[in-house]
Amino acid sequence: MVSRPLITVLGASGFIGSSVVAELARRPVRLRTVARRPTARAATGRTPADVETRAVDLSRPGGLAEAVAGSDAVIHLAAHLEGAGSWRTADGNPSAGRLNTGLVRELADALRPARAALRPPPVVLFASTATASADTWATADGTGHLSGYERQKLAAERLLADATAEGALCGVSLRLPTVFGPAPAPAVDRGVVSAMARRALDGAPITMWHDGTVRRDLLYVRDAAAAFAAALDHAPALAGRHWSVGSGRGTPLGDVFRALAATVADRTGRPPVPVRRVEPPAHASAADFRDVRADHAPFRSVTGWAPRVPLDEALSRTVAALAGPQGKDLL
Repeated sequence: MVSRPLITVLGASGFIGSSVVAELARRPVRLRTVARRPTARAATGRTPADVETRAVDLSRPGGLAEAVAGSDAVIHLAAHLEGAGSWRTADGNPSAGRLNTGLVRELADALRPARAALRPPPVVLFASTATASADTWATADGTGHLSGYERQKLAAERLLADATAEGALCGVSLRLPTVFGPAPAPAVDRGVVSAMARRALDGAPITMWHDGTVRRDLLYVRDAAAAFAAALDHAPALAGRHWSVGSGRGTPLGDVFRALAATVADRTGRPPVPVRRVEPPAHASAADFRDVRADHAPFRSVTGWAPRVPLDEALSRTVAALAGPQGKDLL
């Protein structure tokens, strides 16, 4: 009898992590969920997967090797979520640096014995960012215009590529744009789309720090989870590189917010809340005013993956989920 593969998800109780767990739980695999707080069993329910949960604080040294022991694949979705947001607090933050970069180095060290035992190299999928592009944003030294968060993600990509070249693992970095949508409790989408949807549901104006022409590539969370599943299925063909995963188009945020206001109005029966420009706060950075578009064509050519949920439907599902428990049925 062939043993079921063991897939370990780091950061399994997080926003993207909970959706990845739900996606993989549909498969006949052994699924180990690793998170600082308990992973909701409701995210998996009665499924073909054998699910094991482990509580590990990955922001602290120790425990990682045991958490990934015996894994055929590891999906690294752990993120630093304190303060104003993970990427804004990356500069000079040891916890952010450990999760965004150091954990990849520790993963390679932890997984090397599996390769030494003549097993196929374990697969490691890493959640990077669409803006970690030295070609697009950086100066000649490869770091100049990148934020601390972007530098950490880029460094992790390089560590993963080096470990893949060495044969210690089969590493794949997925560069994600803005991912949004509802998620099973206790996970929460802390992103701008849900934040503005909550404001509109409360009857407050939607605010933006620019004239609305800044473009963002918006990816529904279920589509993001499906991308990780596709990468898992095609890891050998993707190994050693980074791959952009997104909708393939940049939508002006002003249009997104006006559509969001209209969606909330349809649900509540109230007039749409206004969309207003406000002065950016002191913690705003250049990254907040960049256009972002993630070209998923190369990834699609290898895996066949493409986003399935149109933006208007994704916004509607997000608003429905945030409006009340009855909206969960629409997810």
